Amino acid sequence: MLNNLVKNVAIWLVIALVLMTVFNQFSSHQAAQSVIPYSQFMDEVKAGHVKSASVEGRTVRWQSNEGRKFVTYSPGTLGDLWMVSDLLKAGVKVDAKPEEEPSFLMNIFISWFPMLLLIGVWFFFMRQMQGGGRGGAFSFGKSRARMMDDSNNNVTFADVAGCEEAKEEVGELVEFLRDPAKFQKLGGRIPRGVLMVGNPGTGKTLLARAIAGEAKVPFFSISGSDFVEMFVGVGAARVRDMFEQAKKHAPCIVFIDEIDAVGRQRGAGLGGGNDEREQTLNQLLVEMDGFEGTAGVIVIAATNRPDVLDPALMRPGRFDRQVVVPLPDIRGREQILLVHMRKVPVAPDVKADILARGTPGSSGADLANLVNEAALFAARRNKRLVDMDDFEQAKDKIYMGAERRSMVMPEDERITTAYHEAGHAVVAYQLPKADPVHKVTIIPRGRALGVTWMLPEEDRYGKDRERLFQDISVSLGGRIAEEVFLGQMTTGASSDFQNATTLARRMVTEWGMSDALGPMVYGENEGEVFLGRSVTTHKNVSEATMQKVDAEIRRIIDQQYAVARKLIEDSRAKVERISKALLEWETLDAEQLRDIMEDREPRPPKPVAAKNVPPKDLPPSATITAAPAQGT
Repeated sequence: MLNNLVKNVAIWLVIALVLMTVFNQFSSHQAAQSVIPYSQFMDEVKAGHVKSASVEGRTVRWQSNEGRKFVTYSPGTLGDLWMVSDLLKAGVKVDAKPEEEPSFLMNIFISWFPMLLLIGVWFFFMRQMQGGGRGGAFSFGKSRARMMDDSNNNVTFADVAGCEEAKEEVGELVEFLRDPAKFQKLGGRIPRGVLMVGNPGTGKTLLARAIAGEAKVPFFSISGSDFVEMFVGVGAARVRDMFEQAKKHAPCIVFIDEIDAVGRQRGAGLGGGNDEREQTLNQLLVEMDGFEGTAGVIVIAATNRPDVLDPALMRPGRFDRQVVVPLPDIRGREQILLVHMRKVPVAPDVKADILARGTPGSSGADLANLVNEAALFAARRNKRLVDMDDFEQAKDKIYMGAERRSMVMPEDERITTAYHEAGHAVVAYQLPKADPVHKVTIIPRGRALGVTWMLPEEDRYGKDRERLFQDISVSLGGRIAEEVFLGQMTTGASSDFQNATTLARRMVTEWGMSDALGPMVYGENEGEVFLGRSVTTHKNVSEATMQKVDAEIRRIIDQQYAVARKLIEDSRAKVERISKALLEWETLDAEQLRDIMEDREPRPPKPVAAKNVPPKDLPPSATITAAPAQGT
């Protein structure tokens, strides 16, 4: 900030000085009202029309009898003596002044100003090109890694939750940096590199910041895309410069985020191997394990695409460890929620364990967003504390989308939507291995105009064949309810069919769950050209086999369609009651659905805050559901 202020003041001073010089040079010309030739001036003198005159060198400033002022330039250097004599004879009052000359410094400035201006412009552009300005032309080879110290980073391991095993792995790095003799006396050496792998939002970058906060050593942070430029050789130069800086500050940590931007496998894709990205990767490989050692420099990298990284980058000696940062389980989600809840005032009724149970498959970033959305809901209602209702509404918004109550829909489409969602709910409730229904709504949310939201009772990492069959039946329940109760078919079931067909196809072609085709993988090489190992795709399945695959998929869909139809036809009264309740209340939770399915009168919904109630004369809008939400 101070440097920018000094620069601005200097620029304005230069501009003011230039303007003063120009003004002094031309002020005399600007002050003159009119210039009279010398001959005409002498004629005016002889005619007695001149009242007074002032001689300054060659310049004669004179005034007529009427009071008008003029300027005349004399041909003589110090004024024309004959002219002065004539003026005196004509009775003109004559005054003489010395000619004003610019000062010595002003003369020097005027004569050297163009040269000084050129020197200043040349100095400015050279400074910019050499890196005085950010990203100068000559600074291409300079590393863009940002060095962090303790004052700029307050994140510690206490701020990271849900990945205890990963924290233990990287915690050894911190301990080694603090007390290397403890490991070296047994022959152990510090790892050269640690690769953190995990889904987006699981906390890889946050964990790296925590390492920097705990280690109390210099920490260089850079993104993989910062190495790559359009000019060949720039990335390699930046890698060299980064490691040179790191060696000067050893022991230290270098963190490369999204390393797949520069570490992608060489030779994959089209074109030659002498491109900029491969040059950069080659230099990175040499720096991490080349002839010159990088003692005391630990490289930590993060990626969610380890499958596309070059094998030479993954070998021991470069990235000695691969730390998996997975999606958190229920206990990890609870810990993450507690970490983020420390930043907001929560009400006593907020239970982190209940929220963790209702957010399967969520990453740390998803849970942070959940807490933030709940705080925003509470702020809109001018609450002092964030309560459980705010968290429930935030969860609904994140998983099902924001409500679109302003959307006006015809009554017949609302009825169709109600029966459609009732079909999903009835089938899901009666199938033993289907995930329990958490909520059913016909309020438009996001891109879906009706949702049946299903949540698993516990974290699940795999599914058996019977469970997959039942998921297909649940997906088909919406269309079947439309056919049975309304005698029609609508376009809203397209996503349901897509979900069912995808599950059936993967059961047959990937998971070996077909008795007719057996435990084999029936598919083609569908890897992308620039990410895979080959340029072309190869067909591995014959036409006859593909016909059998299609027939088996068709059989599975028809079989589960029949199962879902029988369940709906046997529960016609319950489908009717659920549809009527949806049309009246728009949303049913798990307990209300259980009351209806067990032939009890469902309890009425809780009153909604006044700010969220739509106008009475505007019909709530809805449409056909998307595929039921499945637990991860």
